[in-house]
Amino acid sequence: MSEAPIGRPPDEPAAAVTAAGDGPARAERSREFAVVRVAGGQTTALPDRVAVEEPLEVRLAGDPFAVTMRTPGHDRELVLGLLLSEGIIASAADVGGIAHCGRLGDPGLGNTIDVASAPGMVLCVVHDSPARRGTLTSAACGVCGRRSIDDLLARCGALPVAAQVTLCAVSMAVARLGEVQPVFGATGGTHCAALCTFDGTLVAAFEDVGRHNAVDKVIGSRLLAGALPLADHILAVSGRASFEIVQKAIAAGIPVVASVSAPSSLAVELARRANVTLAGFVRPTGLNVYACYERVRSGTLLAPSGPGSPDLAATRAAGAESPSKG
Repeated sequence: MSEAPIGRPPDEPAAAVTAAGDGPARAERSREFAVVRVAGGQTTALPDRVAVEEPLEVRLAGDPFAVTMRTPGHDRELVLGLLLSEGIIASAADVGGIAHCGRLGDPGLGNTIDVASAPGMVLCVVHDSPARRGTLTSAACGVCGRRSIDDLLARCGALPVAAQVTLCAVSMAVARLGEVQPVFGATGGTHCAALCTFDGTLVAAFEDVGRHNAVDKVIGSRLLAGALPLADHILAVSGRASFEIVQKAIAAGIPVVASVSAPSSLAVELARRANVTLAGFVRPTGLNVYACYERVRSGTLLAPSGPGSPDLAATRAAGAESPSKG
């Protein structure tokens, strides 16, 4: 591993520092997947580009600190901003070097980065930092997406593809989000997760400033009710569908995840391996199915417009794209 100096001479262009943040090779930031697009009564197989999601392990002087999920690229900037916000560094001068480490052929090559302290400095970890508890996972989670999927499937197993779900049920589950967001209606500042049965019954819905927290509340409520596993249920989420969202659905036995926005690449790969039907950009008139389309029963997609329509829920999804995305 060769350390990359943090500072730069005054005459060195800033672009050189930016390029160095992309890792040992040009980072892949989007990936193409074959999807099934349903719109206007027509079903079409076509390619769609999805943002890449990969874990990044951060080490401090060789010791594992934590793992954070990110889109590869500019990892140095990400780590420096993270360490500053965690209170581990006060300025770039506290860091002597930062570089990716790993061996050619390693599945996680480019997904581990080590930070060395400046001479005379010690990088102290604040273990009870509220920010750390809210943004990072344990370094034991690993740095290879495929390995993370293998470990999860070894623990939970792939879901059976048994009962089929209608397109209308998927669309309606997302539509219900607009009916159960009083805090969002008052503030515009929360995410929502809702659990519906395949026949359209709303089972549970919760809001939270964190989309993962909203999903945890839904699953926790059914755990308290002794209702797990949640076969023949749809998890609808107001934000994008990340790896963690699909992971939580698998742990609870939920076979369908529907989002008003896009999934990440790792979410798609996990859903395909685990037989989870993953739908994105869900609107009354169209949606993309990224995984396990065989669970979907053909039929009418259209969900009624109005206060509970997916279009209303879509307005609150950060970065949500046009319904024609596909």
